Amino acid sequence: MDKTMADQKFVNASETGEIPSFNGSDKAKATDFANYFCSYAQLYHQKQMLADHNRMAAYHSAIIGNSDVFKDKVVMDVGTGSGILAVWAAQAGAKRVYAIEYTDMAKHAISVMEANNVSHIVKVIQAAVEDIDYLCDEDRDEGDSHSVDIIISEWMGYFLLRESMLDTIIRARDRFLKKGVGLMFPSHATMYFAPVCDEDERKQISAEYTAAMGDWAEFAESTMCTYGVNMSVLENEYEREQKEYYLLSSRWSELNPDVLLAEPAVIKFLDMCTCTIEESRGISADAYFNQFEFDVNGSQQNGPISAFAGWFTVDFKSRTDQEGKDAPKLSNPALLSTGPENGYTHWGQQVFYLQSPLPLIKEQTTTLKGLIEMTRSKENARLYNCRITYECSRRKNSEPKGGHVMMKSAKVENVYQIP
Repeated sequence: MDKTMADQKFVNASETGEIPSFNGSDKAKATDFANYFCSYAQLYHQKQMLADHNRMAAYHSAIIGNSDVFKDKVVMDVGTGSGILAVWAAQAGAKRVYAIEYTDMAKHAISVMEANNVSHIVKVIQAAVEDIDYLCDEDRDEGDSHSVDIIISEWMGYFLLRESMLDTIIRARDRFLKKGVGLMFPSHATMYFAPVCDEDERKQISAEYTAAMGDWAEFAESTMCTYGVNMSVLENEYEREQKEYYLLSSRWSELNPDVLLAEPAVIKFLDMCTCTIEESRGISADAYFNQFEFDVNGSQQNGPISAFAGWFTVDFKSRTDQEGKDAPKLSNPALLSTGPENGYTHWGQQVFYLQSPLPLIKEQTTTLKGLIEMTRSKENARLYNCRITYECSRRKNSEPKGGHVMMKSAKVENVYQIP
């Protein structure tokens, strides 16, 4: 078999690096379904999201609490799943709801519509939204596909961007949403980043890595003694694999607010009515928000610094872009936060653990200054790598910011997978 073909056989991306549902080959789409969509066809996965009450309450408040903007409107629910957002849109007064679902969960969604007496309002369409050319003729102006008043979707993945579903939402918006007056639910999204103290977990991860490497040494010696085969030539590659898995992969966590060591920094902001596909691809090295600087006072915080943590919020509020100045206004804005202060959500926080902790010293302020980049994995356009670069310095608390520095470290750079 040709090596290039073998390497690309199960790449979860189109030839241009897009998510396969947009312009992928049949093979790429099949891989995408196996790696991504198939889990959403399972009710156990839907239940996990439906049991997330912070998630549910935010969407319910946003839709039912603003029924005046839904009344007699055409709504599209992208990635409807079991269909609960579409039900709420119908209950809020929408005249027509198009519930788009790629997987066989669409069949369950039809049952949910019938059970909740909204099947005359909600039309479930089993398809990728990228493959839909136009909606029903009665909701389409002559020669214009922009017939949708509101797009609702729960598209967010871990650390907001994982799964890359935002691409699909942007394409649906550009294809179907009414220009200037259409609304997006959610309307805005913000990513946050902060240093944390979580030594128990960091030590546990380090211990697991050490144990894995000790297990390899035992395995190599046993194989040599028992079968006369030297496997030590593979040790470096095995170590690379284990390091990526244990030390350079972010971890899902439900952090206590007390572990935050500084005010979180905003590292990305998206206006859902204006953001672009390019913006959805990650955080570039020259992005406006990608730099951070944290001052951690050793006399006020219990250290050490164990990790960085990332999370997001989404808003449901009126349009803020100039083109949308005449769009309907939301009288009851809503907010969904996945931050530590909000308790459990199925998104949790993504934590990037340091390989060595940074101690905090009484009467001194430790400054972490650096930048974060997020890029899509070449092998899977729905997964991300996160490059965190920083340097550490210390000054006495009595010194003003920018004053005499007692110590400044070399630049540290790590690339983490967000699995």
